[in-house]
This record gives sequence, structure tokens and C-alpha cells, in this order.
Amino acid sequence: MRIPEHLAIIMDGNGRWAEQRNLPRMLGHHHGVETAKVIIEECRRLRVPYLTLYAFSSENWGRPDEEVDALMSLLNTFLERELQSLLTHRIRLNVIGSIRRLPAPVRETLVQTMERTASNRDMVLTLALSYGARDEIVEAARMLAHDAVAGLLDPSEIDEKTFSNALQTADMPDPDFLIRTSGEMRISNFLLWQLAYAEIYVTPVLWPDFGVVDLHQALAEFGRRERRYGLTGGQLQHETRE
Repeated sequence: MRIPEHLAIIMDGNGRWAEQRNLPRMLGHHHGVETAKVIIEECRRLRVPYLTLYAFSSENWGRPDEEVDALMSLLNTFLERELQSLLTHRIRLNVIGSIRRLPAPVRETLVQTMERTASNRDMVLTLALSYGARDEIVEAARMLAHDAVAGLLDPSEIDEKTFSNALQTADMPDPDFLIRTSGEMRISNFLLWQLAYAEIYVTPVLWPDFGVVDLHQALAEFGRRERRYGLTGGQLQHETRE
């Protein structure tokens, strides 16, 4: 099985999963957290170097206050509960997004967990929290403009590498595979710059039902893809032979 260097997942469908069963939406989120735990452990077993989960978007702040509060509490509980597992499996926790918007207790738990796992090297688990790709791109442009005005950067020297290094994902490779659950055919303001050449896989399975078998099916599909980066298949074969 060919394993992506960086797997990104849009974990969608928790609320619909609950609604289809006439259950409270938060119960769907609780089941979604359990699914995340299973998938993280399986990715670690498969030796996926980088795993990024879209956990809470900048747009999610617009949900009802009681749902947002419950999600923040659930996130805090998850981080506290899974710290030992992260340490045992040598997984480093990373986060992208506007974490300054998160409640103070959640920020504190995040910082503590990142500090405790900083030396782990077997896998990098990145949570996208209060994250929006357009916000990230605007912030990167603002930072580069500030450096240019300050005389620290020649605008004519700004290229793709310079811009990538200004993003929050500067210390990791771009995702080569994106999985989205629930059948929605969009990327929802997630890693817009970084997903430029990612293979995209959409499954109708709702996130709480997404299991190890579903993950393996997705990875098998990734293994069948020919990643050409704008070249022809013949060119790639020629380069491989050389």
C-alpha cells in the first residue's frame, strides 16, 4: 500500500449522522471524536508521517453558542484524555488556525500538549482549529508586506517558496492526499494554497461511520492515482527510468 507523506482529512458529517438517528447533534460530535482517535492510531500504525485534521473552521464560530461551547469542551477533554496516547505512540501535536479565539482553558491545554509532545518524531498530528485558509493567506501576505516596507525583503524576490514559508504549515510538506467524508464536493476553505496538487478523495460515508476499512479503501485509491504535476504519463515514466 502506497502511503501519503501528508494526509489531510475534512471530518464532515457529525451533525447529520446524529440527525439521521434522531439524536442530539453533540452526540454525533462525540462519536466523531472516537472516530478521530481510531484513525489517528491507524495512521500511526501505517507510518503516515503527517496527518492534518480539519477540526473546527473559522466559519464554525457562527454556529449556535451552545454548540460551540460544547465543541470547545469536547476538544479540551479529548486533548487531556489523549495526551498519554500521544506520548506512548510518539506523536507530536501541532495546531494551525487563529487559536487566540479559542477559550483560555483550551488554549492552555493545547500549549501544554504541544510542549509535552514536542520531542516526538514518529508522526506529526496537526489540528486545524479556528482555521480558515483565506485568513491564513491574507496573514501571510500582510507579514510579507510588512517585511518589504521594513526593508527586510525585496518584493521582486517573493516566489512560491517565500510565500509557502510565510504560511502556518511552513514546517511540513504540502498534503499529497485529501479525504473528505459525507459526500460534499468542496474543500471548505481548507489549505487552499497547500492542496494545489493533492489527490482528492470524497466518500459518502459520514465521519462517525468512517473506520479503518474506509481509510484503507481511500489509501488503496491513492495508490492507484498517477501524480503527474502537469506533466504527461510518458514524461513521468521517462524520468523514472532515468
